[in-house]
Amino acid sequence: MSELDLTAAEGKATYEEIKDYVLEHMGLKVSSLYIAQVKQKYGMIERENYNLPKLKNS
Repeated sequence: MSELDLTAAEGKATYEEIKDYVLEHMGLKVSSLYIAQVKQKYGMIERENYNLPKLKNS
């Protein structure tokens, strides 16, 4: 299979994979919050938040 055969979900690294990569290559432990802030800063699309309130005005 080629790299083009990946689905969208398979082509993205999880936060745990990112943490492991940074620890291995840079020797730094990073938090999920920091990863999310960097993704937001560079305009990377994040998935929809599924933990939303049931009422719109809550």
